[in-house]
Amino acid sequence: MFHLPLPAHDANAGSGDDNLGRLPEWDLTDLYESPDAPALKRDLDWLEKACADFAADYEGKLADLDAAGMLDCLKRDEKISNIAGRIMSFAVLRYQQQTTDGDRAKFLSDCQEKVTNYTTPLVFFTLELNRLEEDALNALYDASAELARYKPVLDRIRAMKPYQLSDELEKFLHDMGVVGDAWERLFDETISGLSFTVTGEELGIESTLNLLTDQDRSQREAAARELARVFGANIRTFARVHNTSAKEKEVIDRWRGMPTPQTGRHLSNDVEPEVVEALRNAVVNAYPKLSHRYYELKRKWLGLDVMQVWDRNAPLPIEDKKIMDWTSARDIVMEAYSAFDPRMGELAEPFFSKGWIDAGVKPGKAPGAFAHPTVTDVHPYVMLNYLGKPRDVMTLAHELGHGVHQVLAAGQGELLANTPLTLAETASVFGEMLTFRKMLEKAATDTERKVLLAGKVEDMINTVVRQIAFYDFECKLHDARRGGELTPNDINALWMSVQAESLGPAFEFMDGYETFWAYIPHFVHSPFYVYAYAFGDGLVNALYAVYEESPEGFEDKYFDMLKAGGSKHHKALLEPFGLDASDPAFWDKGLSMISRLIDELEAMED
Repeated sequence: MFHLPLPAHDANAGSGDDNLGRLPEWDLTDLYESPDAPALKRDLDWLEKACADFAADYEGKLADLDAAGMLDCLKRDEKISNIAGRIMSFAVLRYQQQTTDGDRAKFLSDCQEKVTNYTTPLVFFTLELNRLEEDALNALYDASAELARYKPVLDRIRAMKPYQLSDELEKFLHDMGVVGDAWERLFDETISGLSFTVTGEELGIESTLNLLTDQDRSQREAAARELARVFGANIRTFARVHNTSAKEKEVIDRWRGMPTPQTGRHLSNDVEPEVVEALRNAVVNAYPKLSHRYYELKRKWLGLDVMQVWDRNAPLPIEDKKIMDWTSARDIVMEAYSAFDPRMGELAEPFFSKGWIDAGVKPGKAPGAFAHPTVTDVHPYVMLNYLGKPRDVMTLAHELGHGVHQVLAAGQGELLANTPLTLAETASVFGEMLTFRKMLEKAATDTERKVLLAGKVEDMINTVVRQIAFYDFECKLHDARRGGELTPNDINALWMSVQAESLGPAFEFMDGYETFWAYIPHFVHSPFYVYAYAFGDGLVNALYAVYEESPEGFEDKYFDMLKAGGSKHHKALLEPFGLDASDPAFWDKGLSMISRLIDELEAMED
């Protein structure tokens, strides 16, 4: 059942910036001391033998196991997942720190190949599990409560039963996984290696994207036009990556008999297609009262006849230009977390004090931000590209929420800790909401309050409206790719087909904006991942409404939900709060919170 995971420094050391203070760097020694550490070689050797022994002991024999035998089998599989996950986490995190370093890229590639080769003998396991009769499995669960704990894992595996191929083909696809990974690495290395020149300064992609939030409109325009120029110059490479990735997915989906390109994602998220469709429709129907209405307000605040794409995330003219240093950002997030519940602060504190965060912007470092759970007996690591903007503070709150969630879920063990993507965004978005509310509480003036409200609305629109527009783009891209090769212009046209609809009439779109699909990593790494952000935001808005209405006992229920990891379906996790994501009205409840914040901003205009 093992799947390769997604994405040595002193904890107090780090990259320096006169305005930001000392920014922390990862201390990866909790995984391994170095790439040539004896412990790493020991674990690779152990993994090779453990996988071979597992196959020798269980292949062709699962149907004969009693409850105790099946439990032992799952625990051995769990240990294999743990060691393989530790190895790959170390390789991936080192690589993300400097994706342009050839030695790190080779080390990652070598680890991927070894782990893939060693785990190929395990492919039989899920295939045989899916051939077991349901009654026989239920009898095993009845015989052992400890085994019954693993039922949600086995249920998710067995959901793939209708789409399972022959044992030989499944092994072939497992081995071919490293080829798909190579296209993802090509994307990562191309993005990280891009160079942009804005007003005479040479920048990487993260610093260039950051200029889109600059106070100076001419700087924002220069950055947007330079992004368009560089994306355009590399568009054939990005189109090749997307064509190949989408075609690979189409071939595998066709052989498996998947009814839609989205089916695999829904299955892995343990969410029903109709729930996602209800979310998508609710958001699209709400475009006029959310993004269209907000951006019309923003157009007036900026004093423009029409907004350009470089104005979308522009700061308001009344916004304070100062940046927030790292210590201040840490303090406000920690205060917000601790005020909700002291346990939250205690769980968050080691991220800052023990080298679990890599915050600085550095040449070759992967762009964006993430929280990587590693394995359940170590701890998560958070990556940021911190530049001191208010959005960077919210990103810290967001990724720290993931980290806290991952720490709490670790008690479930390797097979049950992993939360489906739809619920994986819950703690992160909730952490943002807590931080926003704390900052709003501290606002000294109406102007400061207005800036905070506008910033939060923009973040919600970016999380909900923009991500659903991304989802629609992906749906169109994968459908179109099934009809044949797509030219860069074909992909550009699909991108533009969702932009005006989602952003509204306040915008014009500059020449070159049609290429901005090129830098979004989720399209390549995790097709259809993006709706999880909207799912998480809508879910948290509904949760927060429950918190405001009935705070008594909420914290304990919230912690129980996070501790559950992937051991429960979203319906069971939300039931204690009186919420149900399969009810179309659920999404309207979440979206109405965004609408009410826009109401408040409109009222400030009177």
